[in-house]
Amino acid sequence: MSTQHSLATTLVHAGRNKRFSQGAVNPVIQRASSLVFDSMADKKYCTQNRYKGELFYGRRGTLTHFALQDLMCEMEGGAGCYLYPCGAAAVTNAILSFVKSGDHVLMSGAAYEPTQDFCNIILKKMQIDTTYYDPLIGSDIAKLVQPNSKVLFLEAPSSITMEVPDIPTIVKAVRAVNPEIVIMIDNTWGAGVLFKALEHDIDISIQAGTKYLVGHSDVMIGTALANARTWDQLREHSYLMGQMVDADSAYTTARGIRTLNVRLKQHHESGLKIAQWLSAQPEVKVVYHPALPSCPGHEFFLRDFNGASGLFSFELNQRLTNEQTAQFMDHFKLFTMAYSWGGFESLILCNQPEEVAKIRPNIERKLTGSLIRVHIGFEDPEELIADLKAGFERIA
Repeated sequence: MSTQHSLATTLVHAGRNKRFSQGAVNPVIQRASSLVFDSMADKKYCTQNRYKGELFYGRRGTLTHFALQDLMCEMEGGAGCYLYPCGAAAVTNAILSFVKSGDHVLMSGAAYEPTQDFCNIILKKMQIDTTYYDPLIGSDIAKLVQPNSKVLFLEAPSSITMEVPDIPTIVKAVRAVNPEIVIMIDNTWGAGVLFKALEHDIDISIQAGTKYLVGHSDVMIGTALANARTWDQLREHSYLMGQMVDADSAYTTARGIRTLNVRLKQHHESGLKIAQWLSAQPEVKVVYHPALPSCPGHEFFLRDFNGASGLFSFELNQRLTNEQTAQFMDHFKLFTMAYSWGGFESLILCNQPEEVAKIRPNIERKLTGSLIRVHIGFEDPEELIADLKAGFERIA
């Protein structure tokens, strides 16, 4: 499909060529471990072209996987997409594909907590050093680049606290010191479309496709979309580490992406409406929504992103006691407590200041009140506001 089409059109038509769909609207679900060769010549051809979408072995993928990979490449504009069983697997295996013992990784100090744990435990055990940087560091990140720095890892916005880094400045500063460093980003919040990572000289765009790509809270999957410079190495190393997904998960993810554009628009509209309402409430100290001036890095969001999703946080004026936390969190009618996000339902979680400080040891910005993270789904925004208002009344 031509890359000249709009995002809306691309999401509907990409990854649906006749080889994948075989006469249907959607690609087939091809479940297979062994894939049969018609002849020795066919076996030789498929083996030689196993990197190019020929059916070779189930772990390399079936037509179902190839359809999703093509769809992702057209959506994000990359040379290749590798599929993983979850977002954490996409993050960790992407990093492992480009480091060895004695190397150094630059990691956002506000990254997803399991990403930090991976650096602190697995990479440390492999004698790979990690330096955490403040996501708002800007050009000063150049001072942290070492001769053995192999990976720069970004996340935008940051997990939980939602800072938006000045990505072009950070990338330019690091490239000036080390042009060969591999730059990756956890691009889950923007679903790979609200922020076009590879257009900003980033090598690999990673997503927990579990969230917005699937969109219905019923499949675990991760994706890593790579440029031409890094694709071969990412693909082969991930394959050697045994990474793959089942055909049904790949199919369901592709089906979810067909409605991604319209879903994100609703997440944006409802989320921003509720964030603006929260900003006016006396119980709220500050709202960390990238589209609001109160969020650190708001100016970079306006410049680099083309919309917001439904995930954001707000800080209360007080630190809730255990009893208040239970009163606040246990009695919502519409919001439910759960990890993950990105589905059609609205979610809510509470983090105390000391809990956030524990995973932000290198960042000076400190919370004083309880931090509430919400994901705004597709319920009526006025009814969600009423649910939050009742929560505030319970802790008055």
